[in-house]
Order: sequence, then structure tokens, then C-alpha cells
Amino acid sequence: MQTQIYAAVMFCAGIGIPVLAALNAALGQRLGSPAAAAVILFCVALCVALGAAGATGPRAVLRAAGAPPHLFLAGVLIAFYVLSVTAIAPRFGVGNAVFFVLIGQLASAALIDQFGLFGAPVRPVSLMRGAGIALMAAGVVLTQRA
Repeated sequence: MQTQIYAAVMFCAGIGIPVLAALNAALGQRLGSPAAAAVILFCVALCVALGAAGATGPRAVLRAAGAPPHLFLAGVLIAFYVLSVTAIAPRFGVGNAVFFVLIGQLASAALIDQFGLFGAPVRPVSLMRGAGIALMAAGVVLTQRA
């Protein structure tokens, strides 16, 4: 049952990625500045995250001071994603932008699993998993063909 809940939550998160891209791209166009749209997005996200942290364990935030510095790269990566998709989606199309993001996600997820990077459990890319990843990538490519 827990696996099904995790899958459902992640499915919803996946639905949110292109919606986020479309909404923030539209805001960036309306404001005339993808960077300003990203700032607004992060302010709203900060408020939501602070609310969640306050409700679930506000002291955990204080422990961040002892975390290894490389773990904060995640913030840089999400800023890069939001800034790039906000700037590029209106010119390239939300679908195109998100589809290429998906291919990048497939590749990086496979590498992280293969080598257990960043403390992730090692899950080798077997022939079957590799074929599944290739099939998913092929599906993404096929969706882009006219």
C-alpha cells in the first residue's frame, strides 16, 4: 500500500512539472522577465515549504547548518530548471521543453541508481532496466515527431 501511495504522489508531482512550466512561462511573458517570474515562483514555494516545515518539524531546518555543502547544489539545480524552462518554453513549446527534461531525467536517474550517487541505494542498470529506459526515451522522441 505504501508503494502505491508513493507512486501516486510522484505521479501527481510529474503532472505538476509541465503545469509549472506552462504557468511560469506565461508569467515570465506577462512580466517580460523570466527571472522575475522565477523569483515570484520561489517566493511562493518558500512560503509553502516553510508552512510544511513548520507543521512537520521546524527544528530540522536548523540542522541544515551541519549538512555537507554539496547537498545545497539541489537549490542551484532547481533554480536552473525553473529559469531555463521559464525562458525557453514560450519559444520552444512547453511539450518540447518538458520532453527534453524527461530525457535528461532518465539519463541522470539511471546514473544515480547505477552508482548509488548522493547516498541513493544502488540499483544497477540491468539489461531489462536499460531496455525500459531506452523504450521510455524512444517514446519521448516519438512524441516529438511531426
